[in-house]
Amino acid sequence: MFSSFKLKFSQLFGFLIVPLFVCSQPLLRVAPELVGIDSRRLQYADSAILNSISIGEIPGAVLAVVCKGKMAYLKAYGNKQIYPSILPMEVNTVFDLASVSKSVSTAISTMILVERGQLRFNDRVSMYIPEFQGNIRILDLLTHTSGLPSYARVDSLQKRFGSPNPAGLMEYISTCDRHFAPRDSFQYSCLNYITLQHIIETISGQSLEYFAQANIFDVLGMEHTNYRPQGATLDRVAPTEKQADGGVLLGVVHDPLARVMNDCNSGNAGVFSDADDLAILATALLNGGAYNGKQILSPQGVRVMTTVPDVLKQFGRTPGWDSSSAYSSNVGDLLSLSAYGHTGYTGTSLVIDPDNDLAIILLTNRVHPEDKGSVTRLRGVVANVVAASIDTVSNE
Repeated sequence: MFSSFKLKFSQLFGFLIVPLFVCSQPLLRVAPELVGIDSRRLQYADSAILNSISIGEIPGAVLAVVCKGKMAYLKAYGNKQIYPSILPMEVNTVFDLASVSKSVSTAISTMILVERGQLRFNDRVSMYIPEFQGNIRILDLLTHTSGLPSYARVDSLQKRFGSPNPAGLMEYISTCDRHFAPRDSFQYSCLNYITLQHIIETISGQSLEYFAQANIFDVLGMEHTNYRPQGATLDRVAPTEKQADGGVLLGVVHDPLARVMNDCNSGNAGVFSDADDLAILATALLNGGAYNGKQILSPQGVRVMTTVPDVLKQFGRTPGWDSSSAYSSNVGDLLSLSAYGHTGYTGTSLVIDPDNDLAIILLTNRVHPEDKGSVTRLRGVVANVVAASIDTVSNE
């Protein structure tokens, strides 16, 4: 009862103070050459994306290239909707980020608590979830080295707990079979980040949805980034998969665990955003955690969050991002070794390269309308084109 009151009180208090932090200021848009990028080479990215559309891999896309704190390229391709009617893609289209949510919301929220002295990487999960079994620590969750299963059968969870039932989902995760001992191996798992969500909420007394909004999105002025888009943001959303009733998911998270079992407020998926807002976040991370005079993380926090820990070098995962694991194909072949990123099942991708002061944002809704599209190869191709477009001669 007390924790419920604490949650409601902190949300109410937060809503009173959040507007003081909102300061929307999109990145300055400049010609690519002004930041040392060859616009002629970027046309190869246009061709690759248009080809992917023509062969039916994706209905459309938005590509944004951020360099030196400026928007050097922002372009829309194809359509954001092809069923039940056709609607053209626009550069301000809002996308279901799917698992990119893990990085831009859950991981950053975790790091904020670490910086505030409320959490340590080496803390056992059982400190915050007493019924949680095994010697799994916070770092293991962040880097997918915990041994938790990759996912959970939603139909089985519904039968056992009903839906939505976040408490039941957490009960399942706390006691389910572990596939290996912590740090013995790597297995990408949505359950890791749902567990982190529960820890964030336990410590803060707030929902992850609210905590991320108040401490990340609103601070940076990311006006069209949230878990449950409404109003003008909802009007911009690209639909995802066709449903049994003939409609499409629109403004509701595609991921079944997040949607069905976790009430759309989930650590593994659920954030909606657009290219302009993600460009702001990427710029903040490239700038030591700050943008437009607002700080979400310290430079030390950003460095640790985006660096593979020495004890886990063989797995290629940082505390919240992908560096060189089997899931990092979106980084491509030509970016620096310091590049990191994340992808989302719906067709989204964010890549950040500190050495080149560069970010590549490729947003698609490849699951629209029937979850048959593919974007894995396209992500790497686009990253390679953008990396090759950096004019090193003019930058010397």
